[in-house]
This record gives sequence, C-alpha cells and structure tokens, in this order.
Amino acid sequence: MRKLVVSEWVTLDGVFDGDTMERWFNPYQSEARARHITQVIGACDAIVFGRTTYEMLAPFWSAQKNDDQGPAAKLNSVRKYVISSKIKKADWSNSTIIDKDVLKEIGKLKDQPGGDILVLGSATLVQSLLGTDLIDEFRFLVHPVFLGSGKRFFKEEKLAMKLELLEAQTIEKGVIALHYATTK
Repeated sequence: MRKLVVSEWVTLDGVFDGDTMERWFNPYQSEARARHITQVIGACDAIVFGRTTYEMLAPFWSAQKNDDQGPAAKLNSVRKYVISSKIKKADWSNSTIIDKDVLKEIGKLKDQPGGDILVLGSATLVQSLLGTDLIDEFRFLVHPVFLGSGKRFFKEEKLAMKLELLEAQTIEKGVIALHYATTK
C-alpha cells in the first residue's frame, strides 16, 4: 500500500498563507531548503492538490522548462490529482480531476502499486482527511517567525492526533524540517 504524505510549509504559529509568503517564506530561502523541498517532491509517485493550491502552482510550474527554479521536471511529469468540484478542466500535464467520493478515490490511489502520494499545501483538503486514517505522514518545514495573523494550517475544531517523530533536521537560517508518522 502506498503512503499518503502531507507536506506543508508553515510559520511557528502555524500560518501557511500563500498571500503572505514574502514575509515568512521568502526571507528564509537557502540552497539547503531548496534541496530539501526538491527531495520531498522527488520522492513521490503522485501529487494530490486541492483546487486553490493547484490554481496557484499550475501556471508557474507548467511553464518551467528546466529545474533552475526548483523541481520543475518532477512537477511537470508526475501524475497529479486535483480535488475540486469547481474546476472542469485541468490543463497541467498528467492532471486528473477528482470531483466526488474524495475519500474513496484517495483510498483507491493508496491501494494502487507505486510510491508515495504527496499532498502539497491544500489545507482544506488536508482538514477533510484528518481523522480518516488516510494520512500516513506529515512533513513540515517550520520557519522561525510568528506572524500573529494569517491563514492557519490547522483549525481548532479538528480532532487531536498523535504523531511519531521520524526525523528532525535544522536547515539554514533556522528553518526546521520535521517528519512525522501518524499513529493508528
């Protein structure tokens, strides 16, 4: 069975808002962080996106013809699944829309042969997966800043989860990579 791995970039106070990345993500750019992101993406066989993350990433990455900006070759070649009832056509190469029975369809993906399935960003999607036993691992890149406001990754009303730390790594500029397995 394949693993479903959630990958998130957040601040210390859990903000992951794409609209504020110039305040918390961009200042911590480093070659080590870029390598880490490329390794996480490179290790997957498929990527699952929520609509918002897909619409944010597809125009930029689909236009990249080399890996100068990051893992373009992998992002453009890997099988992509977009969870959305609003998108009618997904133009980014190798993209398929899943618009109903999301939990069942993700379960089917996990049952197929292959490597890890990565969920990038897509907090609304991840919220819907919490408490379903579909998520196997979390990979967080925690940036050493408190924003105090902004879109938070975890919502207060969601279930508590116990996680097992698999790895913790300090990256340049104080960014911490945390890798957890869910305990079932």
